[in-house]
Amino acid sequence: MGLKVLAVGALLVTAPATAAAMHIMEGFLPKEHAVGWLVATLPFVLFGIRRINQVLTRFPDRKMLLGLAAAFIFVLSALKIPSVAGSSSHPTGVGLSAILFGPAVSSVLSGIVLLFQALLLAHGGLTTWGANNFAMGIAGAFAAWGAFRLALALGCPEKLAVFSAAVLGDWLTYVVTAGQLALAFPDPVGGFAAAYGKFLGIFALTQLPLAICEGLISVVVYNALLRYGEQGIIPLWWKESSLGR
Repeated sequence: MGLKVLAVGALLVTAPATAAAMHIMEGFLPKEHAVGWLVATLPFVLFGIRRINQVLTRFPDRKMLLGLAAAFIFVLSALKIPSVAGSSSHPTGVGLSAILFGPAVSSVLSGIVLLFQALLLAHGGLTTWGANNFAMGIAGAFAAWGAFRLALALGCPEKLAVFSAAVLGDWLTYVVTAGQLALAFPDPVGGFAAAYGKFLGIFALTQLPLAICEGLISVVVYNALLRYGEQGIIPLWWKESSLGR
């Protein structure tokens, strides 16, 4: 394994609050990669802001649910769980927001959460905000939204659809993050593919079971939202209308 990939691998197992978690740490990516991911992320975020404005203008009572979705992302993605050899992983929480509001809105909520975590918790970074948000708030959210819609279309029970969405959204976040790291630090012998396999192997050890836990938590929270909705506390708009369109 080349020196660059070896260095990244060493950091993954010795820095639990930085690159070992999904959030790539400040200054870790080469400048051109950081800029490229930022450019790729901004259109989704801008569209998500427009979508939020449309939703809240038409349905002001959804502000509380929007805040709950953002808080869910913040809490879950801030839970850094110890992994192998001192590394750490964490859930993402974007699956639930994608179900409730759609992937575009999730990209905004995830972006806000990542900004606060970088500034207040030293989790992630400002220069890597674009890469982190692309992996979690865009790729993860779109995967969760697609899985939820597909599961319902196939006649799966609603709770299973929620579980599948949260799990797949979590997994794809780490699949994309591994790809981002492999692009930035390819193996000098095996290139991107070899580095990608190594990064995926590091993440998979803890992220596979952790995603299942996130799926179960998301189902519990979803059921609680249904109960509050039946009491008129939270609007069940996603049940009768857009389903996150």
